[in-house]
Amino acid sequence: MASRLEILFLVSLFSVLLTPLHCSVFDVTQYGAIGNGTTDDSPAFMLAWTDVCNSSASTPIFHIPGNKTFLLNPVFFQGPCRSTNIQFQIDGIITAESEPSNWKCTRNRCDKWIHFKRVDGLFINVTSSNKVQLTGLSFRNNPHMHVVFDSCDMVHISNVSIDAPGDSPNTDGIHLKESTHINIEFCSIRTGDDCISIVDKSSNITIQNIKCGPGHGISIGSMGQYGAYETVENIYVSDVQFKGSLGGVRIKTWQGGKGHARKMVFKGITSLNTQYPIQIDQFYCPHAKCDEQADAVEISDISYIDIKGTSMRKTAVKLACSESVPCKNISMQDINLSYQGTNASAYCKNVNGTSQGIMEPSVPCLYYQTP
Repeated sequence: MASRLEILFLVSLFSVLLTPLHCSVFDVTQYGAIGNGTTDDSPAFMLAWTDVCNSSASTPIFHIPGNKTFLLNPVFFQGPCRSTNIQFQIDGIITAESEPSNWKCTRNRCDKWIHFKRVDGLFINVTSSNKVQLTGLSFRNNPHMHVVFDSCDMVHISNVSIDAPGDSPNTDGIHLKESTHINIEFCSIRTGDDCISIVDKSSNITIQNIKCGPGHGISIGSMGQYGAYETVENIYVSDVQFKGSLGGVRIKTWQGGKGHARKMVFKGITSLNTQYPIQIDQFYCPHAKCDEQADAVEISDISYIDIKGTSMRKTAVKLACSESVPCKNISMQDINLSYQGTNASAYCKNVNGTSQGIMEPSVPCLYYQTP
């Protein structure tokens, strides 16, 4: 019996690009795919791929339409292709036989279900999908976001390698939006922007065993731009190493926004020459000047536990919160950060909370609890 949507990509991708406006769509149903969940649609997929790969369009789109379930045996998408800007758009369900022993394999390729090789400029966009698994992907020198999950549930990402220049803007490694029950683990990410970014309507995210740097760290947000109501909650981050990154663990929200960022734990973090190992910024403004506004995204119930290492700036901990909407229930335990072999410092404004254990630097606005 066919399994539910379980997309296991064992691939090596050279780069991933965002989608331009001008494109040509290749719908697999136009090549004979049935989409009833029982008919083998692999031949139709391969016919569609041949045309996509040979297309002279600037952005050929391999389209898997919605409201259908496509049964696939192992398929091998071989490059190089004419276009270096191919989009693989998944709107329907792709499924495989639940028992790999029943797979119909060609060229003895039963070790991989969906396999891409020598396909430059491939963008895999996963939207409105459940029970998705991405394993063993490698991305290199991509000029834009690498992996994007939008409106997805129950996603497992593991053993992903992302490598982009440290000075390349907007090259987020893994970007989550309106997605829930996400597990990210054992990934190595080097980018010019956020290693992992989590934005509006995302919740129940677990991030473990990550190496990040260069990059901007693991970021909640930005949130609340243009006065928007946005929420992020139930985030657990542990066993992460930041090396030479601009940020470590940070929460960034715009003035004038609404909503909340709450119920988050950052634990077991190692910072190696990170510019801002710990940061909350309710005044996020990447421009030269932003207007002051009273409204702000509420930030509460945030815990930092066992965070150690070195900071590239004297101020290793920066908690900049709004006077009208202060940060509440912020807790820190066993923080040990230094600056160039000397004591680091902390900046703290409009924050309510507690600290305990080793606190280097001490955070003056947090009430210290003696064990």
